[in-house]
Amino acid sequence: MVVESLFNPFTVKKKPWEMFIAGFFYSFIGLLLSYFVFRDSAGLLTVFLIVLATLPLLYTTVTNEEELDLKYDKEIILLKEHTKVLVFLMFLFFGITVALALAYIVLPSEIVGSVFSVQHEAIGKVNSHIQGGAVKLTLFSKIFLNNLKVLFFCIIFSFLYGTGAIFILTWNASVVAVAIGNLFKSELAQLASVVGLPSLGAYFSIASISFFRYMAHGIFEMAAYFIAGLAGGIISIALIKHDLENETVLIDALDLVLLSLGILLIGSLVEVYVTPLIFA
Repeated sequence: MVVESLFNPFTVKKKPWEMFIAGFFYSFIGLLLSYFVFRDSAGLLTVFLIVLATLPLLYTTVTNEEELDLKYDKEIILLKEHTKVLVFLMFLFFGITVALALAYIVLPSEIVGSVFSVQHEAIGKVNSHIQGGAVKLTLFSKIFLNNLKVLFFCIIFSFLYGTGAIFILTWNASVVAVAIGNLFKSELAQLASVVGLPSLGAYFSIASISFFRYMAHGIFEMAAYFIAGLAGGIISIALIKHDLENETVLIDALDLVLLSLGILLIGSLVEVYVTPLIFA
């Protein structure tokens, strides 16, 4: 009750940047506890503890968004309100990602190997699945279908558990953090082999490249997942409260799903056709 009560769910839409701090703090606490208490299962337990800390805030938020469906009948107003939620959820994602990426970079290799072993396996499986096609169109279809599968599970998890999508999104944040950390270490090692000890400016430059290498398209994908999760959560809360007879709820949820599909399509296009050009 202490950790999850540090941030007020009723004011967070007005101060979305606080969620970056929340995500960073929750990740730091979760990582420490999981490593020292359940070291062998630290990778998944870290994700679970982060999710546990965010659930009360997210449940309150989704409940409030469902109530807005009953209050307003104009979809444009509802989408504006949902946009505020999307912004603070993205800040939460960035906070989690930055905290775990920083931990991956600065912690000793034996701790990193213990905590992030599951994420390493997930990255290996994704790479082996996606690298099969050399043609851009084939690669795009594989990436889009894989992202579509994640989107589907975000909706299902949110529908079944109200805010269940946060587990998938936190897991994705941990995987992205490991990918960013890997790229940072490899780029830093390559630079060090050429020029010796890198300068402080070089560290910031490599960190920026590592972050934006994945966030250039990742920001679209995560936004799509959050929007889809919000749609599933709204339907779940409406079902519990017997509000599904109000057509505004269903229309709003459907619009959110369609919006998430459009954003996911853009993210897949950026990943295949834009990101390689910028970070080749």
